[in-house]
Amino acid sequence: MTEHTPWIIGVGNALRGDDGAAAAVVAHLHSEDIPAYAFDGDGAELMEMWRGQGRVIVIDAALSGAPPGTLHRFEANLQELPRNFFRHSTHQFGVAEAVEMARTLGRLPGELIVYGIEGANFSLGAKLSPDVELAVMDTVQLIKADIA
Repeated sequence: MTEHTPWIIGVGNALRGDDGAAAAVVAHLHSEDIPAYAFDGDGAELMEMWRGQGRVIVIDAALSGAPPGTLHRFEANLQELPRNFFRHSTHQFGVAEAVEMARTLGRLPGELIVYGIEGANFSLGAKLSPDVELAVMDTVQLIKADIA
């Protein structure tokens, strides 16, 4: 990867319905030979993953009350993440907490884009909701534009 190629991290659990949205994005990126990493750990580990990276894109499922499949995009190095968007996480220290902790510690990457794909069903064993599947493809296209 070049110094301008972002580190792409998809956060979530592919076995928990719409929480697998980011894993689906990563799989599609892999099919197009775009390096990306699926991650299901907590925010402290996430901060270590992006340590030393200049450009980072993080994808996670969101649960903000918007319609399923709504795509949210944040330039996290320029604005705080709304904590309630990522409240479905099984970890107490999720994406929003990791970003804000990194901000406080001065450890944010130079560019950090966070995509939130609004989910509806986070049940164990569920498949992606149809609207989320469509948003996965939209997210792939937006990421490809971000890295072009």
